Amino acid sequence: MSSESTEVWTGWYRDRSGAEAIVITADGRRVATRIRGVEYTGATFAALSAAEEGGQALGGCVLEWDLPLPVVMDGVSQPATLSCLLTLGERSDLSLTLHYGGAAFESCVAGGDFDGALERVRRQLPPGADFGRRLLQAA
Repeated sequence: MSSESTEVWTGWYRDRSGAEAIVITADGRRVATRIRGVEYTGATFAALSAAEEGGQALGGCVLEWDLPLPVVMDGVSQPATLSCLLTLGERSDLSLTLHYGGAAFESCVAGGDFDGALERVRRQLPPGADFGRRLLQAA
């Protein structure tokens, strides 16, 4: 992944064996993370699978991370944070919460559709407000 077009976020991986800090990278086409020494990649978060070891899908766990996502209101960029929680099991559930202006704007979708969940958050913003940037990946 090119460092000029790669976003990097820190977060947590949790399963029955415990929790560990992780680093997530996204380059516009793929997302990746390393968990307990195994590299997982995929076109979306819900499709993460081991790069080696037979390509086993990541499951039975929770991924959690925050990323900065400024909101522009009346031409002025204001800081905001998007909190992401992805549960991977028999099905994928994605919860997004945008913390902006003292309020929390939430969306939860089955299947891990990041773009769909993000669009639901966008529609809750006050009139005239929009995200201050696009995220690189459609995770």
